[in-house]
Amino acid sequence: MSSVITERGDHGETDLMYGRRVAKTHPRIVTNGSLDELNAMVGLVRVYSKDHPRVPQRMAELQDQLIQIMGEIATLPEDQERYRTQFGVLGNSEVIKLTHEARALENDLNTRFRDWAIPGEHAHPGSAYLDVARTLCRRAERELLTLPEDERPQIVARYLNRLSDFLWLVARQIERE
Repeated sequence: MSSVITERGDHGETDLMYGRRVAKTHPRIVTNGSLDELNAMVGLVRVYSKDHPRVPQRMAELQDQLIQIMGEIATLPEDQERYRTQFGVLGNSEVIKLTHEARALENDLNTRFRDWAIPGEHAHPGSAYLDVARTLCRRAERELLTLPEDERPQIVARYLNRLSDFLWLVARQIERE
């Protein structure tokens, strides 16, 4: 068994896919750090939303997609084709699905949102964690946009933008229920 403790990062560098090394402050690493935080928070949503039958399963699916995105972000342009062949990448169909789900939630809520949502106001942990997840998603999106445009997966940028809307709407749905 290999050790988690490699000491390879002691001097401020870390691994990308296919043995590539970059500084821990590289935009790809910073973006993946935020995506990792988002993934952990979505895990908390799963735990604290078990009383909402569809939420834990959907959050698990989102976590799988976030891991897929993290792999794509951790791959330099010269290795992207190899990564796509080996693992696949997020497609436009996931963005479309998320868009449809968000619109359906908005229609189900059947209300006009005029005020700011106050995280934790309704004392439901799942809703509050969703609000934190939404802010982490927005940060990851902003950090992704620091990558050079020709290295930035446009579908991922669209997906993260839609995901933050979706997370906000799920939080409001949980509060309403």
